[in-house]
Amino acid sequence: MGEIDVEVVRKQIKNLHLGVYPPNGRVRVAAPLTVNDDAVRLAVITRLGWIKRQQAKFAAQARQSARSYVSGETHFHLGVPYRLRLLRRDGAPRVRIAADRLELVVPPGSDRDYRERVVQRWQRSELRKRAQALVTSWAEAMALSPPAFGIKRMRTKWGSCNTAANRIWLNLELVKKPPACIDYLVCHEVAHLIEPSHGERFIALMDRHMPRWRVVRAELNREPLGHEEWDH
Repeated sequence: MGEIDVEVVRKQIKNLHLGVYPPNGRVRVAAPLTVNDDAVRLAVITRLGWIKRQQAKFAAQARQSARSYVSGETHFHLGVPYRLRLLRRDGAPRVRIAADRLELVVPPGSDRDYRERVVQRWQRSELRKRAQALVTSWAEAMALSPPAFGIKRMRTKWGSCNTAANRIWLNLELVKKPPACIDYLVCHEVAHLIEPSHGERFIALMDRHMPRWRVVRAELNREPLGHEEWDH
């Protein structure tokens, strides 16, 4: 569409979904099998202004550089920047927060990938503890049985919901964001168990349970993007 490349994926779905994804504003349309190319083209044309605004946001968004997990680097945890202190000692590896430092203890000779795995294992545990209470709380607020949830690294979205399996997924990167952002994301995905689309019913659910959700969503979208080797 002009200078914009659009990826079109056809699925067994009811409604057409258009998304713009980090880090460079990739445009993707998921279209029902019954929707023809002209209808897809029209849907994109009518939202070109929105697409360009989203792409401009990604272009202006701060990005973290690649991390080597060495002393002096800045690492975010729950929205707070910490300076990393690398300690090489015998024994089990561990991570802990000490004042304004994030202490990473690893055995001597541990390479960069090993250090990253230790940090991510700690981050996964921290996010799971926080998310467990939020999933239970939001499910109760929406009169649902608490769904199962998992945590994984996701390249194009903060979370997802599988209504058939009654399971939600959270992006591991969320542990770096402010607590309000994690709260919003869990509320968002639990609401999808009631309404899978982002239509009026979904918006009404979010307005009822989290009146300031748009403000928090904007905050999340302003947060720095993690460094990734993005591959779609």
